[in-house]
Amino acid sequence: MLTYEELKTKPRKFLAFTSLTVKEFAELLPAFANAYERVYPASQTKAGGTRKRKAGGGRKSVLESMKQKLLFALVYQKSYPLQSFQGELFGMAQSRANEWIHRLLPILKRALDDIGMTPERDPKKFKEKEESRSDAADSIIDGTERRRQRPKKAEKQALHYSGKKKIHSDKNVIIATAKRKRISFLSQTYPGKTHDKKVADMEKISYPERIALHKDTGFQGYEPNVRKLYQPKKSRAAKN
Repeated sequence: MLTYEELKTKPRKFLAFTSLTVKEFAELLPAFANAYERVYPASQTKAGGTRKRKAGGGRKSVLESMKQKLLFALVYQKSYPLQSFQGELFGMAQSRANEWIHRLLPILKRALDDIGMTPERDPKKFKEKEESRSDAADSIIDGTERRRQRPKKAEKQALHYSGKKKIHSDKNVIIATAKRKRISFLSQTYPGKTHDKKVADMEKISYPERIALHKDTGFQGYEPNVRKLYQPKKSRAAKN
């Protein structure tokens, strides 16, 4: 069974399973615990009724500790495995894994909201949200693709087929801070065939003017109103 106490002794494996370092996990844990307590206070039952016996009585859950709960949520969020596989990882049945997934993912989102780590989804509000954040001054924009099931209809297959990745995919454009690697903006989802620049143009992102924005050649011609734009040039060797 996958446990926090064992996994934390293997930093590279911990990062691979959760996308967080052990230190970042520890920083998120108090916010997660507070969010969980607000939604599921110890004085109440899971159904919201008044608890008649002391919390902790009865059968012990495999996710009894808050660390184990957060680990469960992060592992699922990282790779979206089948619920049966998630259950095997944490020593529970598929039905119980399903219950915990629906219980813990909203808590994780609340915790990330509380510490200001959820990306902005509204392009018009991005400027206002990032204006006062010091790490936003040096940011990177890029397109990301996620594999998806091949659509049944031929026209949708063509729309979602990414010639670059040779897969059917969905695409988002993200903005991340260069130093902290914080995802500060996440666009709406588009078919994988959509060009990165076209997604950015359609989103019409409002930027703080003090941002220096790094972009790759996928955003050639994208010129938002920012302090400075950086774009790498293709070497002559690559052309030859």
